[in-house]
Amino acid sequence: MSIETTPVEAHGFNPSEYNIAMNFLEQIPFNKVLGLKPSKLSQDYCEFKMSMKDDLIGNFLQGILHGGAISTALDVTGGAMAMVAAWQRLKEHKVPQSERPKTLAKLGTIDMRVDFLQPGKGKEFIIGATLLRIGNKVAVTRMELKNEQDELIAVGTGTYLCG
Repeated sequence: MSIETTPVEAHGFNPSEYNIAMNFLEQIPFNKVLGLKPSKLSQDYCEFKMSMKDDLIGNFLQGILHGGAISTALDVTGGAMAMVAAWQRLKEHKVPQSERPKTLAKLGTIDMRVDFLQPGKGKEFIIGATLLRIGNKVAVTRMELKNEQDELIAVGTGTYLCG
């Protein structure tokens, strides 16, 4: 099944919340350039998929995924996890749903570390993120990028402003 037709597996969202999350993710132009597609969204885990294409090659002799594409994919996925966690935190603190997007509009990367473990060879890449911690202003996530053969290519830790 191609990435374009794969439905997003979402848990813990009502239909309105799901639509807000998907609209937010789809409005980021660079996600489209990379071909990043959300595949799973929940309070515990966010996942995106990305197909290899010529525009993403960093080493043209070996057809290896560019390190910048890897870093961006990790950042987007970590940011999505921070967004979901921040939304849930605002919900728990009874912030009205109409006011939550204003707070999330401040979402941004503060710091990110990437460890490249092996060359980015593959046809499709799966990028997953989990939440390590969320506070009133900052969320910390852990991300992994694997290829379709489940080979771990890179890991990252991201710190995001979320409040």
